[in-house]
Amino acid sequence: MQDDSNGESSFEFVDRKLEGISLVDNAMKQEVPSGASLVSLAMPTSVHSVVEPPSALPSFMGPPPSTSTETVGGSQPPPESSSYNPAAGAFYPKTFSPVIPASKGSDASLNTVDSAVEGETDPGVSSQLLGWVKGAVGGSAGILSRVTEKAKSSMNSMITTLDPQMKEFLYSGGAVDIIVASDKEVKVSPVREAFQAVFGKATVTGLQVNTSTVAAAQPVGFAAGVKAAEERISAVRSSNNIPPEQSVLAVENFLVEVGENKWFDVGVLILSDPARGITLETFTQLTPVPAAIVAMAQEDTPAEYPLRWSGLSVTVGSIMANNLQVSHSEWHQALTGVSRREMILVAAKVLAGLYKSSVGPIL
Repeated sequence: MQDDSNGESSFEFVDRKLEGISLVDNAMKQEVPSGASLVSLAMPTSVHSVVEPPSALPSFMGPPPSTSTETVGGSQPPPESSSYNPAAGAFYPKTFSPVIPASKGSDASLNTVDSAVEGETDPGVSSQLLGWVKGAVGGSAGILSRVTEKAKSSMNSMITTLDPQMKEFLYSGGAVDIIVASDKEVKVSPVREAFQAVFGKATVTGLQVNTSTVAAAQPVGFAAGVKAAEERISAVRSSNNIPPEQSVLAVENFLVEVGENKWFDVGVLILSDPARGITLETFTQLTPVPAAIVAMAQEDTPAEYPLRWSGLSVTVGSIMANNLQVSHSEWHQALTGVSRREMILVAAKVLAGLYKSSVGPIL
């Protein structure tokens, strides 16, 4: 920097050539040999000896831009196993190993993979899986079976709610066929409901019978009550011409004294199945009866009554109904709050359960 005459300073640029620029100038003055690039000539020899050549391009990259057979300097085309490096102007052997093989996606490689997978898969696993699916979906305990059964049960419940008499027809049938030795609905309907609840389907009908060897009106004592029920079964078989293998069930109520002047009304249910050699019996719950009511029934029974040894000619139910001002079949409900039908229903379910356990898978 120098001062002018007017006192102002001015800048003067000194023309100095850099080593790199002079190197380029000298290189350009020389004759460029064939097959060499300008960039390679510009770089000093020491740089080529230190810097490693760049890595080859991946094999999945496309071919070099020039696909002609002639290259710079008229050299021959590179072999297939080499790749072109534009920065160095030379071809280098392929040393890159991609993670995804070149044959990936071809039919041969896919078939090889599938064969390997199939060879490693245990055939028992697939069969177990198919068996589980078949068991869970199909079969008697499968999902579809349970859904169908639930829909059918819901439809039957709706029908029986609208028309209770349809219940007898919907659940009738099956392998269970029982005749009740009585035509009274208070005995037949609970037996039918109990067996249909236990077996799903059951045919239960009632027949009127008369007994003559036991006090039919009011048996007294366990022995008399069981004997009266057995007499009813025998009467059904002899008077109605039913098959000898027909199952018959009898219901009989009687009085029992479990202590001094402690009387109870109780019912016995007996099921006879001669075809399978099965005879089952059960009892209803005990309903207390005032001793004064029993005394009145004893007074109303004539002394010359021929069946007095087994019971009375007057039922305690008729006397209880008169005192309670209810029907003859409703005195249990009026006295205890539990009807006679409910008592027979519970005992009949117990009997049906015992019967199902006895016959096993036959029915």
